[in-house]
Amino acid sequence: GAEPTVRDHSECLFPSLPGDITQKGYEKKRSKLIGAYLPQPPTANGAAVVRCRLQHSEGAPGRALHSGNIGVCDIREAAVRERAASTAGNRPLFYFRFGVDQALPPERRAPVTPASSTRYHRRRSSGSRDERYRSDVHTEAVQAALAKHKERKMAVPMPSKRRSLVVQTSMDAYTPPDTSSGSEDEGSVQGDSQGTPTSSQGSINMEHWISQAIHGSTTSTTSSSSTQSGGSGAAHRLADVMAQTHIENHSAPPDVTTYTSEHPIQVERPQGSTTSRTAPKYGNAELMETGDGVPVSSRVSAKIQQLVNTLKRPKRPPLREFFVDDFEELLEVQQPDPNQPKPEGAQMLAMRGEQLGVVTNWPPSLEAALQRWGTISPKAPCLTTMDTNGKPLYILTYGKLWTRSMKVAYNILHKLGTKQEPMVRPGDRVALVFPNNDPAASMVAFYGCLLAEVVPVPIEVPLTRKDAGSQQIGFLLGSCGVTVALTSDACHKGLPKSPTGEIPQFKGWPKLLWFVTESKHLSKPPRDWFPHIKDANNDTAYIEYKTCKDGSVLGVTVTRIALLTHCQALTQACGYTEAETIVNVLDFKKDVGLWHGILTSVMNMMHVISIPYSLMKVNPLSWIQKVCQYKAKVACVKSRDMHWALVAHRDQRDVNLSSLRMLIVADGANPWSISSCDAFLNVFQSKGLRQEVICPCASSPEALTVAIRRPTDDSNQPPGRGVLSMHGLTYGVIRVDSEEKLSVLTVQDVGLVMPGAIMCSVKPDGVPQLCRTDEIGELCVCAIATGTSYYGLSGMTKNTFEVFPVTSSGAPVSEYPFVRTGLLGFVGPGGLVFVVGKMDGLMVVSGRRHNADDIVATALAVEPMKFVYRGRIAVFSVTVLHDERIVIVAEQRPDSTEEDSFQWMSRVLQAIDSIHQVGVYCLALVPANTLPKTPLGGIHLSETKQLFLEGSLHPCNVLMCPHTCVTNLPKPRQKQPEIGPASVMVGNLVSGKRIAQASGRDLGQIEDNDQARKFLFLSEVLQWRAQTTPDHVLYTLLNCRGTIASSLTCVQLHKRAEKIAVMLMERGHLQDGDHVALVYPPGIDLIAAFYGCLYAGCVPITVRPPHPQNIATTLPTVKMIVEVSRSACLMTTQLICKLLRSREAAAAVDVRAWPPILDTDDLPKKRPAQIYKPSNPDTLAYLDFSVSTTGMLAGVKMSHAATSAFCRSIKLQCELYPSREVAICLDPYCGLGFVLWCLCSVYSGHQSILIPPSELETNPALWLLAVSQYKVRDTFCSYSVMELCTKGLGSQTESLKARGLDLSRVRTCVVVAEERPRIALTQSFSKLFKDLGLHPRAVSTSFGCRVNLAICLQGTSGPDPTTVYVDMRALRHDRVRLVERGSPHSLPLMESGKILPGVRIIIANPETKGPLGDSHLGEIWVHSAHNASGYFTIYGDESLQSDHFNSRLSFGDTQTVWARTGYLGFLRRTELTDANGERHDALYVVGALDEAMELRGMRYHPIDIETSVIRAHKSVTECAVFTWTNLLVVVVELDGSEQEALDLVPLVTNVVLEEHYLVVGVVVVVDIGVIPINSRGEKQRMHLRDGFLADQLDPIYVAYNM
Repeated sequence: GAEPTVRDHSECLFPSLPGDITQKGYEKKRSKLIGAYLPQPPTANGAAVVRCRLQHSEGAPGRALHSGNIGVCDIREAAVRERAASTAGNRPLFYFRFGVDQALPPERRAPVTPASSTRYHRRRSSGSRDERYRSDVHTEAVQAALAKHKERKMAVPMPSKRRSLVVQTSMDAYTPPDTSSGSEDEGSVQGDSQGTPTSSQGSINMEHWISQAIHGSTTSTTSSSSTQSGGSGAAHRLADVMAQTHIENHSAPPDVTTYTSEHPIQVERPQGSTTSRTAPKYGNAELMETGDGVPVSSRVSAKIQQLVNTLKRPKRPPLREFFVDDFEELLEVQQPDPNQPKPEGAQMLAMRGEQLGVVTNWPPSLEAALQRWGTISPKAPCLTTMDTNGKPLYILTYGKLWTRSMKVAYNILHKLGTKQEPMVRPGDRVALVFPNNDPAASMVAFYGCLLAEVVPVPIEVPLTRKDAGSQQIGFLLGSCGVTVALTSDACHKGLPKSPTGEIPQFKGWPKLLWFVTESKHLSKPPRDWFPHIKDANNDTAYIEYKTCKDGSVLGVTVTRIALLTHCQALTQACGYTEAETIVNVLDFKKDVGLWHGILTSVMNMMHVISIPYSLMKVNPLSWIQKVCQYKAKVACVKSRDMHWALVAHRDQRDVNLSSLRMLIVADGANPWSISSCDAFLNVFQSKGLRQEVICPCASSPEALTVAIRRPTDDSNQPPGRGVLSMHGLTYGVIRVDSEEKLSVLTVQDVGLVMPGAIMCSVKPDGVPQLCRTDEIGELCVCAIATGTSYYGLSGMTKNTFEVFPVTSSGAPVSEYPFVRTGLLGFVGPGGLVFVVGKMDGLMVVSGRRHNADDIVATALAVEPMKFVYRGRIAVFSVTVLHDERIVIVAEQRPDSTEEDSFQWMSRVLQAIDSIHQVGVYCLALVPANTLPKTPLGGIHLSETKQLFLEGSLHPCNVLMCPHTCVTNLPKPRQKQPEIGPASVMVGNLVSGKRIAQASGRDLGQIEDNDQARKFLFLSEVLQWRAQTTPDHVLYTLLNCRGTIASSLTCVQLHKRAEKIAVMLMERGHLQDGDHVALVYPPGIDLIAAFYGCLYAGCVPITVRPPHPQNIATTLPTVKMIVEVSRSACLMTTQLICKLLRSREAAAAVDVRAWPPILDTDDLPKKRPAQIYKPSNPDTLAYLDFSVSTTGMLAGVKMSHAATSAFCRSIKLQCELYPSREVAICLDPYCGLGFVLWCLCSVYSGHQSILIPPSELETNPALWLLAVSQYKVRDTFCSYSVMELCTKGLGSQTESLKARGLDLSRVRTCVVVAEERPRIALTQSFSKLFKDLGLHPRAVSTSFGCRVNLAICLQGTSGPDPTTVYVDMRALRHDRVRLVERGSPHSLPLMESGKILPGVRIIIANPETKGPLGDSHLGEIWVHSAHNASGYFTIYGDESLQSDHFNSRLSFGDTQTVWARTGYLGFLRRTELTDANGERHDALYVVGALDEAMELRGMRYHPIDIETSVIRAHKSVTECAVFTWTNLLVVVVELDGSEQEALDLVPLVTNVVLEEHYLVVGVVVVVDIGVIPINSRGEKQRMHLRDGFLADQLDPIYVAYNM
């Protein structure tokens, strides 16, 4: 129990620190620090009193602590974060806490009360905390930071997830990963589960209060023995804390994840609702939005509301105001913070290590040393290997090493290939492939190569053909020209084999000859053969592989002289002497394990006890046992080995570490190794471990050993510590932190510069300029003992191995080159080297530098072991929108619930925000054991990043925070007041530009022998045709087999129409002018019924019949159109008649409210007395009803005059005559589709071949086969039909060709549409069917809208449609900027066909109604004889839309009456010539104003964002976006397994940020077919929105981005 005093050495390192802190002072300081974060309970007199003397011993709740009684203080401490001065006159403050202090003799221990002892035993088994990753201090800082956050209630909406995604699929998911390691090659121990008192008996402090607050546990706060609180350790501790600190029953802060503490949001749906639901029923296009009010009570909208409220919190950095250039949206450029710390110290001096002393008996080369020991002391042990039980497996003596190495050398040189053509010559590279449990064979092979003067390249054993990173190793071997791989028997047997017994070529590997080096397989060298042993020279000795940040593998070459010098420097620094025993736990193939355990050991004839990784997994204490057993002087370990030993340590009686003079900590440069060192010392000091024995070192593949702490005999010389401000570090500045800060990094020194070396630190990027003394830089070393190059890469070699640091004046520091170590740090007082991170782990976010390891440490300090596996965590950055964004990926424990994990995630974000002041862009949790591993069990970082970026990481939880992280978005646009009537208008120029106006051919000037022109009404044209060409076939209807189902001649149609007219008058008792709803499937009956109505003087309305399989959603639309159109009667077929009156129909609508239904399957046999002739061409001919994409049902009125003008315009544009045949594959219910199906043939006399699009579902080739068979020249289709053909026939073009399909006669194939042309689809259709004769020029699109059903249509004559590329960023500002094809942000737009004859177009500003110039974006206004004459509404409320049909310009030509299409577009005069010799004006449609989304003051068209999203991942088949309360919601259809659903969230967010500068608010992943599409193939985004907000989509996953 004697506690050594430690001299206060704070003055020597950082003089500004205070001196000793007594226990009392420590407590006081601690309570001052933490008091701020404890809730302030109201006391009796209203003042707040917090008593913060938190007890340190859980063993005895009531015991007061006297400073004399302190064994180990609890330093889970934010401030006194291991102050150099932290000795309480007793003992250093350690980081490892015990409820019952093991270090004290029994009589000094706390009395264990019965209650606490049972609890102590019960909780021993809890998983232990990760001591390696954080000093407890870090945890305390994190917890305090989190407590601070509680005041600002973070309402993070939890993602919704489909049940199937939540349920764990199999039991194997419950086994912990076989490794749990840090970012290095580390693995885990099975001993994790037998935790120690360490974590469970931790002191009562902040963390518990927080975990209580967050879990909202219902412990009774008065009882101090409430053990029934569901096993959460925090709850008991809390109960005690509450009892002791008199926090009067303070109500815990609300739960972070729910939006109010009273009503938690239920995430899983009730099981019933998911199972009973079959296909998504809501999804038919014709459904209507019920006004624009959307139900707000639903869960989704509650969550969105919550998200909106959260996002209203101000973001950290306010955006600067700046001027937006005319075209470019400037991305916010991060301005340096004026208050940021800047380095102020003097320029550093290069530090010189001690002189490398030349000892007389040092060998001239390493091979010479081997020869010496092998001949003079052949019996001396060189290497002892262990089996998995920890028993010595084999002892390799120096004699055996020498003879076997010779044998290997001889065989390599003489037994491979032929005598004339040996396979391997001196200087060639050879791979060494040995498993980690066979160091002896590897060592023999390594020295065999040195003796044969070939270059060994030690690598990992490739376990499978697709090992993470193994491909890159293959590239290294290939570039080194390796053709031979040396391996052991056992390893050779274990390699994967092909059926013939060959070892297959691994992916990316060169072809190798595998050569087994076991002695029994080798031939003995002849007596006279002897290896050539010469002094060390500049030839390459070996190549060490190094994995870079991006996953590529480089080979660092080490020359023979560097190898020897390095061994000498290590011997001098570590004071190695002959025949010492050294225990090595490290990988012997590279780095510290190779340098000490294979190379330096032979130089000094030492005995190495090698502990394989497999033994450590089974028995983490094995290395400590071997140190005791062999009384080893030196041990080489990593922090994780110390940590595992602590976890597994059970007060072993026989442990004695007093033989150790040096414990080399290989990753001592890692920021978190310090806590492992302290904790280890704390426990094993009583077992003979001395503080000065712990020797952290820093190393890198390029510079070999960079620095190492020397073993001293002076136990009073404490190691150097620095408590640095994390904020300062992000600016690369060293600031010793005042203790009030939460965010500090404590670093330990890694000793002094190596003997014979010079070290300096230089600025990490740009010119290698020396740093100032208080600046962090990259450490550079100048010495013989470093690597010399990256094999085969001269450019990279120059930048790394041939660096000449310069002073501020530009003078080089030395004439010799330095090597960049890849380590960031500084040289502190007394020449001590401190490392704060690696260049590889550096992430520069908004100009500040963060270290991946530090972020790992903070993430793990948030209740590390409960939800994620210790050490199975990856932190990296991805570049999105010109800045690095931090991504954290961790493996989730299978037993943690969704809520727990989500809670953990939201707390990690808060902790990192507080401590590092940086936002995390994406935090993802993946299932246990799914992250790619390196061979020694660490996480393969670059592979993880690769998987993340390509969307194949398959996370089970994702939280994205783009709203908080992305602060460099362009400034929201402020609208400029537009140029009004005052702007200069001269003739046809506006503001110096030609007015954007255009027109089709003038109808009045066209001379054609159009007989139909002499009739005003279509009904008269039909009668005329029935008399003049009675047997001419007008219509042919095809069935799904492509055979004729029925046809109509002129006279048959006329006679059918007469009978229907009689029926309407006699059975329907209708007067002229009554409205009749025609509910027919696409076909001939519909056409007859239409003309029947005209003959009877009634006004027809065509209505799509309800879908028999989906009555519930399609029938209400039919009912609504019938009611809104005020139909007096409904005509249909017998079949549909039955359907309308069926039980299913009755369930969907009130069937008694139908108007009279007439069944036209049995018609009267008589003719009408006379056929009705309208009095005035301006009276109503028919009503055209259609549901717009925004979900509005709109009916327009078509007069007789407009109908005739329409037909004539199309006849002229397409040159239609009675001798022509036209194939039509369109829905005949509204717009141009209806006109082509029902009206045009009667007007022009051509034959229409009718193909109902629904038939293509059973036979996708039907339409094209008909076109080919009937030798059709003109055909019309919809986008849905084109898509069906492209997707359904893509693979069948060969077989179609064989069936004689020939499309070479087609001259126009027009897609009938009311949207921007879908270039990608038309182009892929053209490409696909080019082989079948389709001319690419034939495919074009048309454009129509509600006010004018067809404005443009390609037609036969005139130039081909043109395509232009516009800048998408300018479009958002309502500007057109033409760019080159393929330039960034370019968007292709195709002309929407030629303007029809008789149509005039102008582009106007939708707000001011002023005319716009050529190539300016505005609303398309149209004037034509076939404009509709108005909306038909129930209430006759025309005031609202009257200006849609009769608007006038505010200046310029103010007389003409225009109709407003509601579409944005622009006109552009081209170089092409029109049919009438004029220059051709092309119209480009950009998108509907209704659909466009106003975000950040800019106008976005959904289709542009959707196109980007569909490209983001192969599994996204369809996408639709809409906004809800300023949030952008992206719905994606997933074609893949549900496991891929969460991969899409980051990719969707990235692509929308990159290409559109928008932050996605909600990502919804749904099944295929959920996004509703109408008959024209347009997405019904508003229905989708309603379905989403009403929780009807049954999404696979909904992510709410923060």
